[in-house]
Amino acid sequence: MSATHNHSQTVQIGAPTGEQCWSCGDMRAAAFCTACGRVQPPAPTDFFSFFGLPRKLNVDAGSLERAFYQMSRKLHPDVYANASSKEQEWSLQQSSLLNDAYRTLKDPIARTEYLLKLEGVEFEGQSKAATDRARETGTQKKQVVPPELLEEVFELNMQLEEARMNKKMGEVDEALSGELEETKKNLQAKYDGLMEELESYWNEWDAIEDRAAAGDSDAVPDQERSSVRDKMVDLLNRRSYIRNLVRDVNEVLES
Repeated sequence: MSATHNHSQTVQIGAPTGEQCWSCGDMRAAAFCTACGRVQPPAPTDFFSFFGLPRKLNVDAGSLERAFYQMSRKLHPDVYANASSKEQEWSLQQSSLLNDAYRTLKDPIARTEYLLKLEGVEFEGQSKAATDRARETGTQKKQVVPPELLEEVFELNMQLEEARMNKKMGEVDEALSGELEETKKNLQAKYDGLMEELESYWNEWDAIEDRAAAGDSDAVPDQERSSVRDKMVDLLNRRSYIRNLVRDVNEVLES
């Protein structure tokens, strides 16, 4: 499926959640009542819903920032200095949630990982499981080498091993150092290029969400949604692997 659009979402401050305000009984937003303005007790919600956003990945960064500061002013604990103890507690909790939501959604990678987590993907869990297995077996935790990097990684590992041996022997190989610098530059270019690829998957995901929101759920098979999700997971894993390779090269060059 090709990318169909690249429209950023605009944040809607105070989008109704379907729950009633504890104070006036009107329809409340996630953090405060849109009618009376009173802070609300935290309710189970995701970071997208907290900002009144659908679960889509193209987000208007400027709109999100403005929404953050507007909500920060409304939820700041100083505003509730003379309010009830419950409202003071809720303002602290909501402010903390606001900060977490903004920090996650403003970062493109964190936003993608968070949406995938909502879809059942656990990056941290996978990493922890691999770490636990490595600890139990006494082996070193290893990431799976992306197929397209197999040959390059094999060559790089040989270069790194040779460079480490030279360091131990107190020898300097300028040619090898130059090769490692060139390899690092190529890896960094691959790493930077992944962002454009990821954005194309955002567009695919958002197009699916648009079709589902339009009531055309039959036209969005589960396998289509899973396919885009899996492509994003694969890309983030490749990105993590390349980042670790660049780190390894830097450690050798800088030691």
